[in-house]
Amino acid sequence: MNNKTMISSNGITEKYNISYQTVNYYTNLGLLVVKKRKNNGRLYDRKDVKKRLSRIRLLKNKGYPLSIIGKVLHKKQRVIL
Repeated sequence: MNNKTMISSNGITEKYNISYQTVNYYTNLGLLVVKKRKNNGRLYDRKDVKKRLSRIRLLKNKGYPLSIIGKVLHKKQRVIL
């Protein structure tokens, strides 16, 4: 993966208008997946982040808790939209 396909935590906060704490929280819950570490920072796959954040927002708006969203993202549970 090259730098054009990767995005940093700060890049995520700017592009998707979410806080750095939220990025950390989602990462700790496994909702966002670190693909590479560089200079004490984390890098994520841009397409994966876009897809996951879209799915997280959709499911949160439907009232699903993050614990269920995590299972959905890991394909351990299905939800009906």
